[in-house]
Amino acid sequence: MLTVKDINVYYGAIHAIKGISLDVAEGEIITLIGSNGAGKSTTLRTISGLMKPKTGEISFEGQSIVGVPAHKIVSKGLIQVPEGRHVFANMTVMENLEMGAYVRSDKDGIAKDLEDVFKKFPRLQERKDQVSGTLSGGEQQMLAMGRALMSRPRLLLLDEPSMGLAPLLVKEIFNIIKEINESGTTILLVEQNAKMALDIADRAYVLETGRITLAGTAKELQNSEAVQKAYLGG
Repeated sequence: MLTVKDINVYYGAIHAIKGISLDVAEGEIITLIGSNGAGKSTTLRTISGLMKPKTGEISFEGQSIVGVPAHKIVSKGLIQVPEGRHVFANMTVMENLEMGAYVRSDKDGIAKDLEDVFKKFPRLQERKDQVSGTLSGGEQQMLAMGRALMSRPRLLLLDEPSMGLAPLLVKEIFNIIKEINESGTTILLVEQNAKMALDIADRAYVLETGRITLAGTAKELQNSEAVQKAYLGG
């Protein structure tokens, strides 16, 4: 579904992503793990068109998306939930969710998806008229994910969904990620909580200072001594 081939990305003179390649097949949960500053968020931002690789190729469902504007990539069904949530703080929960469907005109489909989002996140329904900036961090994360689901993603990019959340909420968010995947959405997950990410992923890539240093099934990486030492507290 997604192929990233040998991309190099720069911030000015800084070579942030150094020739990485990865692929995501339909129906999978793929996770990118790595420490802070390894290039995980930059990789997602490049895939979703917010940054442009200097060299390399990115294709989504067989078509190149390098140089395609980010909003056009969204309308192809490749949707990102950004790190730090970025809800529209001055708008209500309901207005945020409606913004998620801005590329759509199928009223019945939008109404059905709204119902599904409220089923997944009952708290959003309880707070639908509340201004989003007043929600807790966990509720804002749910809203950011709900807003993305309103775009009917075929591939959902999740950037650090557990960041800053209490352990119980982290568990809840990861259960919902699994549920989203089981209902037919492919997921590329960037996550610092390597243990939780590897528990739900099919395959994983380890990113270190802009390079992929390890790749394999989630199980292989869970059993890898290097991964255990660096990311699983082993």
